[in-house]
Amino acid sequence: MESKLKNKKILITAGPTREYLDPVRYITNESSGKMGYAIAETLHELGADVYLISGPVNLTTTLPKEKITYVKTANEMYQECQKHFYSTNIAIFCAAVADYTPKITSEIKIKKIDDECSLELKKNIDIAYEFGKVKTRFQQSIGFALETNDILANSKLKLEKKNFDLIVMNSPTLDQGFGHDTNKISILSKDMFIDNFALKTKKEVAVDIANAIMDYSRAFQNLVDLSF
Repeated sequence: MESKLKNKKILITAGPTREYLDPVRYITNESSGKMGYAIAETLHELGADVYLISGPVNLTTTLPKEKITYVKTANEMYQECQKHFYSTNIAIFCAAVADYTPKITSEIKIKKIDDECSLELKKNIDIAYEFGKVKTRFQQSIGFALETNDILANSKLKLEKKNFDLIVMNSPTLDQGFGHDTNKISILSKDMFIDNFALKTKKEVAVDIANAIMDYSRAFQNLVDLSF
């Protein structure tokens, strides 16, 4: 059976971002990029026209080199995503983008002088939120919610705020999430339907996510056709 995603242009973000204090120090997080890369590879295998915007990772991939753009900071990721927003059929925001960045970045290495110091931060641009504001009724977006508490409530808020069609929910534990080869997810749709999955390898999870996107896309296309 032909993939419902064949030739669809799909934008995917993956990995962490680095928010620099000075040329050698930065704020980051535990994201390995494994989940985003697994999704990108799976969708590429299904015939989608995948564009991966990746933060700094230490991974090998089967994705063609010309389909990957590497960035470091949240702002760089946003600038690259902007190039694809308007021609994208589906956007998948899997990257663990830093919410904040240093208000001032030193051009030279900061010296250790005082016993204490303070760090002033400012908000980074919210890439998924910006896409949610401009996406058309012919475009879809999928987000991720890594939560440590009130997973469903926080995920619902994020889904609505960022105008997601689907949101993939999970929680970091000893055997899933950041840095691990396995993940346990639930997928919440815009109509508030929840699909729960068992603990699986991230490659298997990527297949589940791809199937969820295809199922949603089929229903989504029917609604679009009926609107004419």
